Amino acid sequence: MRKIVLLTFFVFTNLLIAQESIDSIAKKSIWSLTYKDALQLSKKEKKPLLVYFKGSDWCGPCKKLDQELFSTEKFKHFSDNYFILYEADIPFNQDLVTKERLELNKKLAKKFKVSSYPTLLVLNHKQKILGVKKGLILTEYYYPFFENYIK
Repeated sequence: MRKIVLLTFFVFTNLLIAQESIDSIAKKSIWSLTYKDALQLSKKEKKPLLVYFKGSDWCGPCKKLDQELFSTEKFKHFSDNYFILYEADIPFNQDLVTKERLELNKKLAKKFKVSSYPTLLVLNHKQKILGVKKGLILTEYYYPFFENYIK
C-alpha cells in the first residue's frame, strides 16, 4: 500500500512539474515561433505578422519597449487576437540566440532594410510590408499603429 501511495505521489508531482514547465515556457516569450512557422500561421489564421527587430542586450530603447509594451497583459491579449509574432533579435552576445536564428535575423534585417532598432514591421503571409514603425515612442501610440493593420 505504501508503494502505491508513493508511486501515486511521484506521478502526480511529476505531472504538476511538467505542467508548470509548459506554462512557464508559454509565458516566457510570446515571440517564440520560428519565422517559417510564423509565416505559415499568419496564412492559416489570416492574421498579419508583427516582426520585432531588436538588440536584446545592447539596445536601450528595445529594453524599454519590451518592459513597457510587450510584457504587458494588454499587449499579450491584443497580439493573441490580432497578430502572429516573430522576434528578430540581433544581440551582441551571440549566445543569446541560436546561430541559425541569428543568421536568419540578419538576413531579414537586410531584406527589409532595417538599420535602426527597435523596428516593427507588419507583414502579410507573403512577406509584403504593410507597415513600419521605427524607434521608441510612447507605449499607447503603438496601438493606433497596430490597429491600422488588423481591419
